[in-house]
Amino acid sequence: MQVWHQHLPIYQQLADQLAARLLDGELSEGMPMPSVRALASSYLLNPLTVSRALQALDEDGLLENRRGLGLFVRPGARERLRQAARARFLNNEWPTLRTRLQRLGITPDDLDWKT
Repeated sequence: MQVWHQHLPIYQQLADQLAARLLDGELSEGMPMPSVRALASSYLLNPLTVSRALQALDEDGLLENRRGLGLFVRPGARERLRQAARARFLNNEWPTLRTRLQRLGITPDDLDWKT
């Protein structure tokens, strides 16, 4: 069962999860997205919430609406998403993480990059 957090709207959390699936290769470029009904059933959400999540991904340029066929993952969407996520990480998360690693005396040799 999916646990939704209160710090973000549910539609945004779903959009983030779908974006992660795209980054992980579960959703392939050029392929159709699951239908609103299928996603709503899978995540136990109201179809309007699912529609809003898909709209957010569409507004980010990751999806395209093919009239009469549904929503499809745009070619290049994975790389576009990766670049945006990478920039967010390097600008927002990395400085805090680097400071914490330094404070704890953790060096690159202490980190396990294999997992």
